Amino acid sequence: MHGNLLAGRTIIKALGDRPKRIETITYPLLFTNIPRQAIQEISMVSNPQGFYQRLQELPLPAQQAFMAALCERLLPNYVLYEQTTGQGDSHTLRTVLSLVWERLNVSNASIDFARQAEKLAECEPPEEDDSFGARRALDAVVSVSALLDTLQGDSPEAVLDVSRTSRAGVRAFIELTEGEVDAQALALMIRDHPLMADENDFQDAVLEAVSEPLDKATLKEVRELGRNSGISNLGLTLDEVEE
Repeated sequence: MHGNLLAGRTIIKALGDRPKRIETITYPLLFTNIPRQAIQEISMVSNPQGFYQRLQELPLPAQQAFMAALCERLLPNYVLYEQTTGQGDSHTLRTVLSLVWERLNVSNASIDFARQAEKLAECEPPEEDDSFGARRALDAVVSVSALLDTLQGDSPEAVLDVSRTSRAGVRAFIELTEGEVDAQALALMIRDHPLMADENDFQDAVLEAVSEPLDKATLKEVRELGRNSGISNLGLTLDEVEE
C-alpha cells in the first residue's frame, strides 16, 4: 500500500526512539472502506444510547467481531515496529487473530485458545523497551489478548478495553507529533484532530456493522473493514502488508 506513506515515513524514527518532537504531518482521510458521506450518515442515525453502553449490550459474538476488527487495524503498528527494530513476531500475532475469525465463522471449531494465549505472550515487546513504537506494538498484543479472554471465560470489560486502547494510542500519537502545549489546548487539539475524528468514525462504523446479523458474509466485510487497506489507527501504512 502506498497511498498514505507520508505519515509512516515521518513517524518511523519514533518506533525505535522516543523523540521529544517530530514534524507535524498532514493527514488525509485514513478510514478508507466507507465513503465520508456514508460515515456521516452512520453518525446521524446512530442509536442515541451512549457508544460504550451499546458495545456492552451487544451479544458476545458481536463484541468479539468488534474487537477483532479493531485488532486488525492495530496490526500494522506492530509490523512496523518489528521491521524497524527486529523485535516481535507478527506472524504469530496474525495467526492467533486469524484463529479468532475462524471461531467466529465456525462456532464449534476446536481451537485451544489457552495455548494461543501462551504464544501471544511471547509476542510482547521487551519490557525494557519503553519507546513509542514498543507501546503501540504492545497495544496490539494486549488487545488480541483481551479478545482471547472472551473466548476462554467471562470478560465483560474486554470490549471496552480494546476500544479505549485504540483511542488512547491515537491520543498518544497526537501528543507526540504536536509537541508541548498546555493541557487545555492539548485536549481541544485531540478532540478536533483528523486522526481522532477518523478513529471515532471507524469505531462507529464497526459498531454499526457488527450490530447486523453476523453471517459469514458480514464477518468477511467486518474483517475487511478492520484491515482498512493496511492503514493503522495512527495513519501508518506499510509498503508491503503480509496477508
